[in-house]
Amino acid sequence: MKQINIARFTLGFMWIYQGLVPKLFTIAPLEWQLSSSIGFSADATFWFIKFAGLSEVIFGLLLIKYYQSKPLLMLNILALIGLLIVSAVLQPLLLVEAFNPVTTNIPCIALGVYLFSMETAETSLQQ
Repeated sequence: MKQINIARFTLGFMWIYQGLVPKLFTIAPLEWQLSSSIGFSADATFWFIKFAGLSEVIFGLLLIKYYQSKPLLMLNILALIGLLIVSAVLQPLLLVEAFNPVTTNIPCIALGVYLFSMETAETSLQQ
């Protein structure tokens, strides 16, 4: 399997898993803690988490299918940076937990940068 496919499926899987398991199948306690920090009511927090989960699954599927899309890859990078910053601001103690936003987001940002650079390199070679 080409490295680009490993990166694309890994990145897509991360988004799909993070949408399905801790948000749609069940709401993980840390998801609830982080999302409720925004200040919504309990009911609004529930639906916010479910909407976020569905959005992440769709985004992961889009990344797998359209992994050569520069705007989509840039959105991935910016979203992961944004989510890392939001986590650090709303729940800074999450950054020292096992499998925290730092250890998940930074590798996925790197995969996004790799895919972006591969697409740029392939485009340059074709011209």
